[in-house]
Formats: sequence, structure tokens, C-alpha cells
Amino acid sequence: MARRWLVTGCSSGLGLALASAAAEAGDFVAATARKPAALEELVRRWPDRITPLALDVRDAEQCAEAVATTADRLGGIDVLVNNAGNGIFGAVEEVSDNELRDQLETLVVGPWRLVRLVLPLMRAQGSGHIVNVSSLAGRMSFPGLAAYGTGKFALEGMSQALAAEVAPHGIRVTVLEPGGYATRYGTTVAPSTVRLSAYAGPADDMLGALRAMEETPGMGRPADFAAGVLRLVATAGALPLRVPIGPSSFDFLEAVEQAAREELAAARALTGEL
Repeated sequence: MARRWLVTGCSSGLGLALASAAAEAGDFVAATARKPAALEELVRRWPDRITPLALDVRDAEQCAEAVATTADRLGGIDVLVNNAGNGIFGAVEEVSDNELRDQLETLVVGPWRLVRLVLPLMRAQGSGHIVNVSSLAGRMSFPGLAAYGTGKFALEGMSQALAAEVAPHGIRVTVLEPGGYATRYGTTVAPSTVRLSAYAGPADDMLGALRAMEETPGMGRPADFAAGVLRLVATAGALPLRVPIGPSSFDFLEAVEQAAREELAAARALTGEL
């Protein structure tokens, strides 16, 4: 049976690939973007399966309208994918209050709001799947990406509590942790207004790597990401909460877990002496 999707951030990259793949598979997709003109090609290819919607997830009124319109036109929502994102690049000392608030509005508050809006529909259906797109940066933060990592860590924390809360209602929650994909993310990351020479070295290296990400050999293809999400959503029964996806994601997270075990052992040895 065809699924009904609400997917945020469909103007390019992973969201665009996912909306395309779901429509091609015969599902119905409310695809959102801040500028709906970016969705014209999607609509042209699948006019009967794509519902284009204007949505800036920082806008509470637009979020409510997107959920209401999707439920009205599609008859319900089976899958919510919180994919929309942006990035602010700057050291902790460089990022202003307003820049941090804007980052968290996009990565945490907006997804939280959409989850809150779709849950009554999913509880009434007795089913649903919430897919929150995090990042490897949701497990380990990097120089210059403190604000972004903070948002992804928070999204994962919310998702863990949410999964336990909604499981009795037949609703599943998945946190996707993508590795490197050939998208425009690296070129759209915005440097903080304040830049301090004290942090130039490591930060410049990281920003340069981000800017080159789309052209870096070995990056994943958004179409492969989309295929993986479709398989995941179609899988019956219980699923892991966190699902790494994409090139080297498991290798990276295994290294993160090993470092965490070593840190725990060092802390245990230290506190035993205090």
C-alpha cells in the first residue's frame, strides 16, 4: 500500500533524492522547501504524487499549515522525515547568541514542532514512522561545528525519549546518521560573523574540507541514501533507534565508541583515586 510522506528540505541533496525515490516507488509525498520554485522539477516528473509546499521549519505557522495541508491532501501522514538543515561554522567563542538560536531553531525546535504536530494524526491511525536525519556529528563534534553538533546531539536526545514515549501507540522513531554524501551542504555552511585568528588553523582546515565535500572522491550518492531510507521504512517490526548510513559511517562510529570506552576507563581510574 502506498505510503504518505512529509519530507522537509527537498530543494536539493538528500531530501530531493528521497522525495524522488518515494514518488518513483508509488508513494505520495508532500515535499517542502523554503522556496517552492526549487520543487518544480519534482512536480513535473510526478504531478500526481508530489505535493509541493513552502516551509521554513523555523516558522511555526508554516509548520502547522504544512502538516494540515499534507493530512488534508494525502488523507494522513505515515512517514515524517525531518531532513531540513543548515550549518553555521565557527568556534564556540565566535558564534553569537543569535547565530546559535537560528541554528537550533532549524535543527531542533523545527523538527520538535513538526513531531508535536504529526503525533495526534499518527496516534489516531495507530501507526507512523518519524525519521529524524541527524549526522555523524550527532555522536562526535568537530572544531568549527560546535553549533551544528549541538543541534544534532539535541535532536538525538529528543528522539531517544520520543521513541520510548510513542512505541505503545505503534509509532516508530529512527535517527539516521549519514556519513559523507556528495551534496551542497559543505558549500552552504555559513561562517559566523565574528572570526578570531586564534582559531584559524584547525577551523580553516575543517571549513576547506566541507567546501570540497561535494567533489571529494568516495562521497556517497544521495540516490543510495534514498534507497536505504525506503528499505528501512519498509522493514517490518522493531528497528534500531540509531541507523548509521553511508560510506565509512560504521567505521567512524566504531572508532567513536572505542574512544568513549577508553575515556570511560580513564575516568573510572581517575575517580577511584579522588
